[in-house]
Amino acid sequence: MGEVILRMKNIKKYFSGVQALKNADLELKSGEVIALVGENGAGKSTLMKILTGIYKRDGGSVEYMGQEVEYNGPRESEKAGISIVHQELNMMSDLTVAQNLFIGHEIMQGALINDKLMVEKAKEFFAKLHIAIDPEVKIGDLTVGKQQMVEIAKAISKQARVIIFDEPTAALTDAEIAELFKVIADLKADGVGIIYISHRMDEIGAISDRIVVMRDGEYVGTLETKDCTKADIIKLMVGRTVYTDPKTKSCVPPDAPVVLRCENLNRGKFVKNVSFNLRKGEILGIAGLMGSGRTETARLLFGADKKDSGKIFINDKEVRIDSPEDAVKAGIGYLSEDRKRYGLIVDKSVEDNTVMASVDKFMKGLFIDKKRTKTVSEDFARELRTKTPSVDQIVKKLSGGNQQKVVIAKWLCQDSNILIFDEPTRGIDVGAKSEIYQLMDTLAKKGKSIIMISSELPEVLRMSDRIVVMCEGRVSKILNIEEANQENIMEAATNRQEN
Repeated sequence: MGEVILRMKNIKKYFSGVQALKNADLELKSGEVIALVGENGAGKSTLMKILTGIYKRDGGSVEYMGQEVEYNGPRESEKAGISIVHQELNMMSDLTVAQNLFIGHEIMQGALINDKLMVEKAKEFFAKLHIAIDPEVKIGDLTVGKQQMVEIAKAISKQARVIIFDEPTAALTDAEIAELFKVIADLKADGVGIIYISHRMDEIGAISDRIVVMRDGEYVGTLETKDCTKADIIKLMVGRTVYTDPKTKSCVPPDAPVVLRCENLNRGKFVKNVSFNLRKGEILGIAGLMGSGRTETARLLFGADKKDSGKIFINDKEVRIDSPEDAVKAGIGYLSEDRKRYGLIVDKSVEDNTVMASVDKFMKGLFIDKKRTKTVSEDFARELRTKTPSVDQIVKKLSGGNQQKVVIAKWLCQDSNILIFDEPTRGIDVGAKSEIYQLMDTLAKKGKSIIMISSELPEVLRMSDRIVVMCEGRVSKILNIEEANQENIMEAATNRQEN
């Protein structure tokens, strides 16, 4: 490893007054691979977006090649020699490999693009990477792994001194991962500095020199890869103080009936043989890192996506759920993590949103019984302690916590007995979180059954009777709350299984 080529110091970033990064640090040397790790929401992507100019920092400094810099977008940072290989590939599938490789910096011959020379240059890059790819085939005809290699070649074609890999192996086979690691070793030998973002602990151990850990928007420490264990990394990742006491025992009676059971649910690469059950009055937490398949599983249960295979049972009777309408009829309500997009019509009133999933219950002939809808929506607002001047208030004028309560009212009005809460407290303040927790506890005591997806481990431990931990589309482990803690949840969440 050589000299320090990148130093980020005391980086701060605010979004709408909320501090996303506070004193975040990162240092990278030439010919070094550092792994950047942390839970979902730790600030890794935000820090990289500041480095590449997608976001402006609100404090701190960035030094690159000995000079303080601030870029006005990825084009500027790429020109300076900082490239990023995104997890979601951004390719023009109808163009050739060579054309994709040189998009934005085509080789010209007068006023025309010199396709022949671009093909020759592409062959040179691929030879350097020891990869057999035909530059003249359409990019859409390649495997995802080969497309990933084209992205890497694109970075090298821009003479990158720093390359950021963001979850690069999420869609790769084991053979393609081995190929990628050879490429990274060659890049290291050429003095390129690499920032490798991944949740896969085995990969981090195999590829990195040092591990930079972030938690809750802050830098918490750097570990020498050769001197640390997986347990050391996890301890730093989840070492926050738990401000609400975790649940110490299940509140579900041993003889509580199973109200929902899924067997071997599959959908592409996102959901793989997922099986679990949910009992009456239970809060079943689903934990896992980004890309683990939590939301995708919930969307299958709600019929928002169609499963490839598998079975769903409600009260021991197999049901066919091909659409949200089927799920609603089966007694399932879904509170999406994006409540403004999928849960609410924000330009409508509290009353309209409360009754919109069950309008047929309020029909009097050809017309809606407005007197009844007003009374029912007022009853739910009172029961859920929704802070609103009246049920005539437009929903977008409510706080995030109160908007969430309106979504809950919608499904209670529909009389859903199974409620799926996807990130129920995302974007709401601590006080509102506490109210949502109390409300969920109350609903469970009344016999409602809840599946709660959350990226916050303290929240999972505070609310759950049992915890399903997912990793890369599979159920990695199911924990009783009595045995669960942050460390063994994270252990299971990073326990990648071979295909």
